[in-house]
Amino acid sequence: MKKQTGKMTTVRWISLAVAVVLLVSLPFWGGDYIVNIFTLILMYMAIGEMWNLLAGYAGLVSLGAQAFIGLGGYSLAMISQVFKLPFLLGFLLAAVISVLFALIISVPIFSMKDVYFTIGTWLVAEAVCVFFQSWAFVNFNVGYNITVARRLSGTAMYFIAFGVGLIALVAVVIILRSKFGLGLMAMRDNEAASEIRGVKLYRSKLICFLVSSAITGIAGAALYLNLSYIKPTVGFGIDWTVSMVFIAVIGGMGTIEGPIIGAIIFVILRQLLYNFSGFSMLILGIIAVVMILVAPKGIMGLINKKKGFDLFGVKRTVDISIFKEDAETAAAK
Repeated sequence: MKKQTGKMTTVRWISLAVAVVLLVSLPFWGGDYIVNIFTLILMYMAIGEMWNLLAGYAGLVSLGAQAFIGLGGYSLAMISQVFKLPFLLGFLLAAVISVLFALIISVPIFSMKDVYFTIGTWLVAEAVCVFFQSWAFVNFNVGYNITVARRLSGTAMYFIAFGVGLIALVAVVIILRSKFGLGLMAMRDNEAASEIRGVKLYRSKLICFLVSSAITGIAGAALYLNLSYIKPTVGFGIDWTVSMVFIAVIGGMGTIEGPIIGAIIFVILRQLLYNFSGFSMLILGIIAVVMILVAPKGIMGLINKKKGFDLFGVKRTVDISIFKEDAETAAAK
């Protein structure tokens, strides 16, 4: 058994090393189109990982993640276009603004549970969109051209996306390899039982929410740097969250590898459906529904179940049956 475990560890490290080498060297051997595709994959992977951290590991299903995409995009636009400062400061501002906004809305949002939490996050994002449309400081609904993007090469944009994707991936791995990550999964499966066993529910939700918000904001800055234009109806559009949900569901919620595979599939499908923009979201929705019916745990969930494959070595499950007595006691109270 130890020999088999050691072999799996070796395979895991070799696979990760090969993936890193290929990604770092990609701009030097891949064409412009391939580099652009992987730029999109890395950025969508980042936001997919963050939504999956909330929904797949903490059980916090949000439909308002687009609020942080928009805040990130506007942070970068304001830094570079209005204040004429180095655009890299926009990424820092995106993280700070996203965390502050997450702190402000956390109290009312976390007082809601289940579907009410989901609806509440969506309403918050819609309210922010309406506010930005009528706010003179951000140029109302006209938005901004992010001209600094024109001075960036495809290679520079790729490495920005690579950095954002790496930050998201490392953050998730670190969280899930900790006791805090185990507490998130326990909270997801049974809040009452996990609280009795020492998981601080509000603090756990808040930390997870802040981490997800900060990195989603940074990813939003990168996405709009790549798009080079932002306005409220697009920046805070629910299409961003629909994309995150698709990525997580297709790839496999509750797995680190899931959003990676989901992002690859999502970007490729978007490229194939480029000429059918009016039907692309409908087609993606149909694909997601079929996947839910055929493989409810997504592609990686199916692979994990059949092969026990775990690339990042953080496959941890919470057997809440050991909390059964405590949970029944809590329910009785």
